[in-house]
Amino acid sequence: MPGLPRLRDAYDVVVIGGGHAGLQAGLKAALLGYSAAIIDRGPKYSRSYYAPRMDNIPGFPNGISGHKLLDEQIAAVRASDGVDYFTPARAGAVARTEAGYAVTFDWLKQSHVARGRVLILAQGVVDRIPEVRGEIDRIFPWANMALVDFCILCDGHELIGKSVAVIGDDAFAARTALDVQHFRPSSVALLTHGRPLLATEAEADRATLSAALREHGIAVTELEMVDFDEIREKRFGVQFADGSHQSFDRGFSALGWYDMHPAFPRALGCRFDPEGYVVTDEDCRAIADASGEPIPGLYCVGDQRRGWNQIPEAWASAERAVIHAYAEYL
Repeated sequence: MPGLPRLRDAYDVVVIGGGHAGLQAGLKAALLGYSAAIIDRGPKYSRSYYAPRMDNIPGFPNGISGHKLLDEQIAAVRASDGVDYFTPARAGAVARTEAGYAVTFDWLKQSHVARGRVLILAQGVVDRIPEVRGEIDRIFPWANMALVDFCILCDGHELIGKSVAVIGDDAFAARTALDVQHFRPSSVALLTHGRPLLATEAEADRATLSAALREHGIAVTELEMVDFDEIREKRFGVQFADGSHQSFDRGFSALGWYDMHPAFPRALGCRFDPEGYVVTDEDCRAIADASGEPIPGLYCVGDQRRGWNQIPEAWASAERAVIHAYAEYL
């Protein structure tokens, strides 16, 4: 079929994941004269796909949507003869081989194997979405209108002077509510969605965080959320199980990650840190759990490794991985 890539017998670099980090890794490999395959489920699986506007992207003083930025990166990849971009495709298995790595993936209703000397994991992470009445999509319209945020480093600057509802019940949520104070909101509330605040934390941590919340005047509501409203007023309205209602300028989900995609790095013997990120060295080489040494030819970039979960850092990690492979491995 015209316009579709043809799978080569082997590549220099195979990338699993087509978010900002994965796309940059594939493009950089091609710019350095290597062949690359990108296996991507599709742009809609990227965390930034639904971001209405991002202000921290160099070269876009008026901001840019995550969707548009991904489109620009995909266009650059498609314009490169050195990259084969397989999408929508789903990687199903990875394995070490004598020549490097083999990635089995489904594409066009058939199973294929991409073989590469180097493998770059760029699968990202998936935000945990508040489940309301058994559904996660009830909050999507507010998120799509930038009335609910997920990243304080991306969107904290927009909370100045606003009333903010932070959703979550654990230490991460409590610390996020405290961190929001840095951006001088008019008020901050913590909504635990029917769960006891800090119930899973150690007693000493629970006492310290509870005292900090009280000191900063952060209200806590432990009622279950049953619906959202006020989207026409461009506000984040929350309806609770007892019939009460609260209205905020912005919501902020602090529920952590639903999926950190550990299956492939675990199958390849990678080490994980206590929070579930893949451990790498400064060049993004994946570290073996057994030996503590870098695994030859295996890299992990973007949000899947420990970092600040920012797009410029995703790009930087992709650059570091490919440049290291160019200079020291390939």
